[in-house]
Amino acid sequence: MTLKIYNVLTRKKEEFVPLVEGRVNMYVCGPTVYDYSHVGHAKTYGNFDVIVRWLRYLGYDVLYVQNITDVGHMLDTGEDRVLKKARQLSAEPMQIVETYMRQYFADMDALGIQRPDISPRASGHVPEQIEMIEELIAKGHAYEVNGSVYFDVTSFPEYGKLSGRVLEDQEEGSREAVRTEKRHPADFALWKKADPEHILHWPSPWGEGYPGWHIECSAMATKYLGPTFDIHGGGIDNIFPHNECEIAQSEAANDEPLARYWMLVGSLTLDGVKMSKSLGNTLTVREALERWPAEAIRTFILSSHYSSPIDFSDEAVEAARKGWQRIWSAVVLVREQLRRAPEGEISDEVDVLVDATKAAFTEKMNDDFNAPAALAVLQDFTRQVNTLLNEQGPQTSGSLAAIDQLYRELGGDVLGIIPDEAEMGADAEREEGLIRLLIELRAQARAQKDWATSDRIRDQLRELGVVLEDRPDGTIWKFE
Repeated sequence: MTLKIYNVLTRKKEEFVPLVEGRVNMYVCGPTVYDYSHVGHAKTYGNFDVIVRWLRYLGYDVLYVQNITDVGHMLDTGEDRVLKKARQLSAEPMQIVETYMRQYFADMDALGIQRPDISPRASGHVPEQIEMIEELIAKGHAYEVNGSVYFDVTSFPEYGKLSGRVLEDQEEGSREAVRTEKRHPADFALWKKADPEHILHWPSPWGEGYPGWHIECSAMATKYLGPTFDIHGGGIDNIFPHNECEIAQSEAANDEPLARYWMLVGSLTLDGVKMSKSLGNTLTVREALERWPAEAIRTFILSSHYSSPIDFSDEAVEAARKGWQRIWSAVVLVREQLRRAPEGEISDEVDVLVDATKAAFTEKMNDDFNAPAALAVLQDFTRQVNTLLNEQGPQTSGSLAAIDQLYRELGGDVLGIIPDEAEMGADAEREEGLIRLLIELRAQARAQKDWATSDRIRDQLRELGVVLEDRPDGTIWKFE
């Protein structure tokens, strides 16, 4: 089965055919770095992480660009988010940007979200944005008023084709402060005149000012990926006005389609309510990682299709943690047995099981990156592995190695929920080392017929969620 993607632009599932065979150019709208990243960011960028991982698993050479917005993103009040935070903390705007940008990458690293190939910053690409604005003015798609420049939406008949909004129905002042100087209520700012108290500003043909939010993505995507590229991603909340404005200004300036496939991630709520600082119901990635392992959070994110909304709750994440732990326990069991397995080739039964699992997993992921269905395939594989190991006795090194390799490829390389030894953190390594040490001490107690000590070790490990199983070839352990 070839890869198919649901294209938001055409509203149908399409076979994926890249512009250049074997190569994928992909742009995803990145964060505005004015505060700590939250679990909504984890969903968006965790989903795209798995999408990029799968494309690379299929053999594509992926160039993944994800911008950093450090200027120009307006609040509903018309205030720049970064500048407002800087004033609140009596700090320099770029001090705010550097602090939260570094924390954003640290949070994504902690979740196992691989970094983009290029992370361009809006403030570092002002010349490219000015150049695109000049092109839009020259082609009659933009106009200057009192030092600010606006895109004329009536000059682009396809405005609204992504979101499905009709221009005549759009109300004035949706995301920007209402400006009477605009010709049409839906016209949006490409360049804004800087007031005297505005800290961040640059010289331009229209005077001192700063770029609008939308123009940055168009300019940077064009610079690094060309006027037309394969995939544009982002969150569904930004379909209007941001993505719609990107399309209008990019296609008006370049006279070419912007992206061939549009992929938008569904929103995340917290206990059924949209996260909002004013409501005090935000949960940062840092806070979430203090409560659950990164792999459990990733499993929760992958339990829903990337395009679907999902509700983040203690119960839902705890259920995901238990599901991940069942898979991880099987991985630990396989790796423990592999340490002392008898030499031998892979059995026919395991060979068939591995091939069937890979085929089913591939079918699900090729169906619009259906990670929940692919995760279910891995869970079913885990049940069969547990039956194989618990009911059929010791397996050969070849069989165990094949099972372990499948977990590494599908659970590790693609879904990012199965670390190998080199990726395991120091805490996890210490945890496994302590469990093995306790098993050895228990074995010594049993050899000396010290049943009280043996039982105490077993029971205390059980209280910690670690189950021991005594077998003729030794004791194995797994998470409950």
